[in-house]
Order: sequence, then structure tokens, then C-alpha cells
Amino acid sequence: MQTNVNPFEIETGANKLGRPMYIVLILALATFSALLICRLGVIGSVALILIPFIAVYLNLIFRQPIIGLYTAVGLGFVLLGISRYIKDVPVGLAMDAILYLTFIALIFNKFKDKIDWSPANKDITYLAVIWFGYSLFELINPEARSTAAWFSGRGVALYMMLIVPLTLLFINSNRKLDLFFILWGIFSLLVSIKGIAQHFWGVDQWERAWLDEGNAQTHILFGKLRSFSFLSDAGQFGANQAYSAVVATIVSLIQKDGRKRLFFIAVAILGFYGMILSGTRGALSIPIAGFMAFFVLRKNMGVMIFGICLLLTFFIFFKYTSIGQGNDQIRRMRTAFDPNDASLQVRLDNQKKLSVYLASRPFGGGIGLGGVKAQKYLPNAFLSQVATDSGYVLVWVEEGVVGLLLFLFILFYTISKASFHIMFRIRDPILKIKMSALIAGMFGIMVANYGNAVLGQMPTSMLIYTSMAIMLNSEKFDVPLANSVIDTNETARKRLQLN
Repeated sequence: MQTNVNPFEIETGANKLGRPMYIVLILALATFSALLICRLGVIGSVALILIPFIAVYLNLIFRQPIIGLYTAVGLGFVLLGISRYIKDVPVGLAMDAILYLTFIALIFNKFKDKIDWSPANKDITYLAVIWFGYSLFELINPEARSTAAWFSGRGVALYMMLIVPLTLLFINSNRKLDLFFILWGIFSLLVSIKGIAQHFWGVDQWERAWLDEGNAQTHILFGKLRSFSFLSDAGQFGANQAYSAVVATIVSLIQKDGRKRLFFIAVAILGFYGMILSGTRGALSIPIAGFMAFFVLRKNMGVMIFGICLLLTFFIFFKYTSIGQGNDQIRRMRTAFDPNDASLQVRLDNQKKLSVYLASRPFGGGIGLGGVKAQKYLPNAFLSQVATDSGYVLVWVEEGVVGLLLFLFILFYTISKASFHIMFRIRDPILKIKMSALIAGMFGIMVANYGNAVLGQMPTSMLIYTSMAIMLNSEKFDVPLANSVIDTNETARKRLQLN
């Protein structure tokens, strides 16, 4: 005989029967969590909880080592911000670990096969190795009296040597290159949004503590906050967002997909807005120099004339008008065009002092021992008492005129060779725009690096080193015109000047 049973009654009964068990499990879990926190502390407990996610990540990176490179690029945007919330985070070591792990993952991924290192057999790889070799030489520099200081500043050469070959090995197709642009854009958007939130809603308690440690002196001017987002400071925030905005603006020109075009336009608009909110005057040189480089690379007189007129309008707005003077950010940026600005005069005076001291020191004072940051290692040394400000002055102070000339040679060699390829070698017009975007952004950073030390800091340094490898590997992405994916829309053709 079949009995009709209401399924809802069975479910209700099970719930009644199981409710005490769920309560016990919840209480047990809460008790275990409390004991865990007491035993290991908050950081240790979080680390333990993250173990399953770390296991999944390790599985992914050993299957697809390129994930390690993309991780390093993304971490460059957030590592310094994390250090404000979790003290004593070894930021540099975390980046080192990711890059070394990526090499290990590559070796194990190709364990049964011989790794083909030939894609990394490029001039930029050798230049990166030479630059790192010179930094190792600085360890025996008689003026360098702190190995710990060298270790703190190792990233200026070490990361270039690690990232360049990884980029040459992994980013070897247009699809991967496009993914790099998208990843860059996503993190740039996050950084911009955080900076905008700081401007309108203020800083949180951890950021306030960071400001109270002495950073308020440079980040709160006349009662107004200079947004710094997740990055090291407002100077890096403004420069990196201007850099990202220049690249995103140019990349948006070649997008056929409307959603992707809107995405890159959003990255550009918010990037430029972030630059303004940072109050970083030197960042203004990035769009000026960057777009000028782009107009020259187009080899089109009409485009060049239009670009020059646009940049002249921009210059006249800041130099010869008082429009927007009531806005704090615009008023501060306008001082960048004043040759008599007090801070500029202080910088020039500091450079005169340094030139006298370094005249007899062609190899500089040692990596990590230039500027006020060096007071941690040599508090009474001459070089630790003089602010360097400029990125090039910092290299000059720490690695001497020899190191500065080598550094400048690498930068200008990369820009010159990549520009030559764009203007005379690359056949794919879409690829020309992509490479032009990278060159324009890098050239803007190179110009801005004279005013602020932005090129050697994360995330800008990670993006620059990756871009350098991509630019000098352009033949890998170039395809015959017939096989390239080109927007056949006539309007797009005119926009890109393909005819």
C-alpha cells in the first residue's frame, strides 16, 4: 500500500532535527576562530584561511606561468597600499617571490620539454642584465657603506632583469598583448576610484595614521588633501594615472567593440581626473610629451598640426590664463609653468650642492643611500641630508655619472629603436597604434622623471619594464596586412589614417 507523504513535512522535520546540530557547528567554528586568532594573531589567522586560495593559485600558475607575470603587474598597483593596513609587510620581498615563483613555474611547466629561451635572446635582455650587473658592482663601491641600503633599492635594476625576459617569453601574441592592456586598465580604474573616494569622502583610519607619521606635510596643502590612492604617494599616483590615461586614450582609437572602447575611454578620463586630484605638477608633462610623441609617430602632417595646436592650447591655458584659478588642483598645477617657483629654485640649489660632492665620485654614493630615505641607514651622511626629488638626480646620486649615462642610454635606445620600427618596419596599422601608445606613455614618464622620481617606483616601473620588452619585440606581433584584424569601417580607417 503506497502512502502519500507531503515532502514539505519531511523537510520541515529534518530542519527541526538538524537545527541543534547547526548551532553546535556554528559555536564550534566560532570557538575555533577565536582560539586561532588568540594563538596566531589576526595576520596569522588570515594567512591560514588563505591557504586554500594559495593552493588554487599555485596550481594555476604552474599550469599557466604567464599568470605570474600578470600578477606582478597587478600587485604593483596595490602592494604599497596594503602596507598601510598591514604593518611590516615585506613589499619588495612579495614582488621578488612572485617573479621567482614565475620562473620556477615556467621550469616545472616545461620539465619534460626543453625550454625555448630564444624569444628572450634580445638586445633589451642584455641591456637589462648589464644594468643589473652595474648595480651589483655598486656593492663594492667604496662610498657605499650599507648592504641593507643596496638591498632596499635593488628593485631599480633587479625587476627590469626579471620582467624583461618573462615578458618576451609570455606576451607573444596580439591576444596576450590586448589582455595586458585590459589588465592595466582594470587596475588603473581601481586606483582612480580610490583616489576619487579619498577626495570626496576623506581617508580611512589607516591612511590617517600614515599621514600622521609625517606624510601630511606633503599631502595636505592649505587644508586640501592630495589624493594618493593605493600608491606610495600623491606624486606616484598622479604620474601613473597620467601615464595610464595617455596609453588608454590612444588604445581606445583602435577598438572595434563599443564596450572595449568605452572601457578605455573611462580609464583615460578617470586617469586624467586622478592626475588632477593628486596635485602633482610634474605629471602635466606626461600628456604633453606623450601625445606630442604620438603625433610625431603618426607621420601625418595634418595630425601633427592638429596635435601641436591642441597642446599649445593646453599650455596657454595654464601659462597665460587664470581660468579655473579658484580650483585648488588647477591652481597648484599652474605653478609648474612658473620658472620662479620656490620649490623649483630649491631643487636647482640642491643639484648644485650635489654636483660639487659628486664631481670626485663617478660611481655615486651607493644604491639606497641617496635622499632623505637614506637617513634610515646613514643618518649623518651628506647625501641623506639633501633631497633628490628628480628620478634622474636619484640615479646620479646613488650610481654616479657612469650609472646615469648607462640608464639614459637604455631608455633612449629603447624609445629610438621602437620608434624606428613603428615608422618604417611594422606593417599592421593596428599594431602601430598599440606600440605608439606604449612609446607615448613611456616618453611622457621619461620627461616627468626629471621632476619627480616616478620611473623607479611601482606600479610605473613594472609597466615600463614590461612595455620596453614588448616594444622591442614588435615583430612578434606584426602580421601581413591581409591577415591582420583591421576595422574595415571607413570611419575607423579615416580615424587611424590607414589610407
